[in-house]
Amino acid sequence: MNSAASESFDRQAVIDLEAIRDNIRQFLQVAEPARVMAVVKADGYGHGALPVARAALEAGASWLGVAHITEALALRAAGIEAPVLAWLHTPDSDFAAAITASIDIGISGWELEHVAAAAKEVQRPARVQLKIDTGLGRNGCPPDRWEELIGQASAFQEEGLLRVVGVFSHLAVADEPHRPETDEQIDRFREAVAVAEDAGMDLEVRHLANTPGTLSRPDAHFDMVRVGLGTYGLSPFENERPEDLKLRPAMTLRAKVANCKRVPEGQGVSYGLRYRTEGPSTLVLVPMGYGDGIPRNASGAQVAIGGKRYDVVGRVAMDQFVVDLRTAEAPDLVGEEVILFGAGEDVPGAADWAAASGTINYEIVTRISPRVPRVYLGQTPVDDGGAPAGSAE
Repeated sequence: MNSAASESFDRQAVIDLEAIRDNIRQFLQVAEPARVMAVVKADGYGHGALPVARAALEAGASWLGVAHITEALALRAAGIEAPVLAWLHTPDSDFAAAITASIDIGISGWELEHVAAAAKEVQRPARVQLKIDTGLGRNGCPPDRWEELIGQASAFQEEGLLRVVGVFSHLAVADEPHRPETDEQIDRFREAVAVAEDAGMDLEVRHLANTPGTLSRPDAHFDMVRVGLGTYGLSPFENERPEDLKLRPAMTLRAKVANCKRVPEGQGVSYGLRYRTEGPSTLVLVPMGYGDGIPRNASGAQVAIGGKRYDVVGRVAMDQFVVDLRTAEAPDLVGEEVILFGAGEDVPGAADWAAASGTINYEIVTRISPRVPRVYLGQTPVDDGGAPAGSAE
């Protein structure tokens, strides 16, 4: 680790931006000639939207993707000029600000009139991308209303209020490559694109594939792929680890031991006393808990201390959890580094914590709270006087 990752810490999430760059380069190779959109919603899946966005663009990503317009506006305010798509809205979303900031607006149906009104207000045409629901059942225009939406968009385009620059959708089960629904979704998407093009729309981008779709379905690449989980070096597949996919996890979550004590057989641990030591043992206290985003039900997860793995035992509390070394002969470990998850075979991964707590690796990294300082490795200068592309918070 470089000087950005200080050895003086209680707990921190170390974000390796060179891993982000390597992951984007890997997806560029996999998806070629399609372009890559790096998805940086939810504060870059907990990694930090701005430093991740800069690293992804440096590595060759062409677009950025977010859920909310507010997330896109924050990127613009920080000087990011690359194309950005925001796709999840309510009637109170600031469409006028998005149009003014040259943010592409995803449209599923009802938003179209709101966007047209905002374009009229700011006297500037909106850039919109129309979303077809090919089977996921969330937002996106139902197929039986797609021609109607195309007609409405065409009319607003003729008025000069907007320009349709893309068509997109989202795969539902690409992380299960054997499922036939992906074939059906690809077919529906091709049909939707054809309808838009037959209506005279000059599309810049057509995109369907998420991370698992990019890795398992070359026929879903079209003009661009949207890489969310893969940007952060995590696997979308249950039986494949990141290294199997030539990806590098970017986040290492670590802390230092806050207490270490020998206890007798039968010692209860944490609220509810659901765990008791099987013999004389040593308990290690780690100063992170569900207030930091550690799943409360993660008993049975493992951490790495000194190159060895040990079990988390008892209930995770708000600020701390306990590790049982299962030996009474352990040294005093106060101040020693504890790695909750990171990269490499010697330490647990985010997927291991997900399995222990009955969730997915997406949630493990995204839920790490702002109370945990982020420290960035591999920063490069930006144009505003050499300031770093992200900061240790």
